[in-house]
Amino acid sequence: MVTYKGLPAPIICDWMSREASRAKYAVGTEFQIGKIEMVANTGTYVDSPFHRYENGKDLSELPLEALADLPCLVIRVPAGTTVIDEVPLRSTKVEGHAVLFQTGWDRHWRTDRYFDGHPHLTERAADWLVRAGAAMVGIDSFNIDDVSTGARPVHTALLGSDIPICEHMRGLNQLPAQGSRFSAVPVKVKGFGTFPVRAWASVG
Repeated sequence: MVTYKGLPAPIICDWMSREASRAKYAVGTEFQIGKIEMVANTGTYVDSPFHRYENGKDLSELPLEALADLPCLVIRVPAGTTVIDEVPLRSTKVEGHAVLFQTGWDRHWRTDRYFDGHPHLTERAADWLVRAGAAMVGIDSFNIDDVSTGARPVHTALLGSDIPICEHMRGLNQLPAQGSRFSAVPVKVKGFGTFPVRAWASVG
């Protein structure tokens, strides 16, 4: 799986196979130990402030309450929208919530189309989310930023305000616009800014 164009796919293999383990254990006892070699930006992942800022919080420093069981708002972005410049919510509704942008771009997942012309937020939208007090921001596309230049104003604004970002999401169409509880919890790795997550929401 290549998630971000230009970054390598993961290598998943046995470190110790069941067959090899039989020489180490009693008759009838066997184990498998797997090995994964990958870049952190693989699959659906969360960015911590350290991803953008040298002195920002890394994965080990993100409090669980910033990542798990967050009240959730899902914004349905109109089909064909590439530039998301406004957030169609009252600011008073956003504080402490995960705000997830359903663009429908996940329909291109695992295709070459996924990498080009993806929907993204603008600096203006990111600044609004910061002022409104969003707890986390997510999107179901290739990047929350425009990648046509080297600037990353959305990452800069959100991560600079300790707001984690969840990218490459899928299935947001299955969530209600409000009322669900969202979780996207990476493992705690010191000195890492990004890691894959199992993102999910509880409904009802």
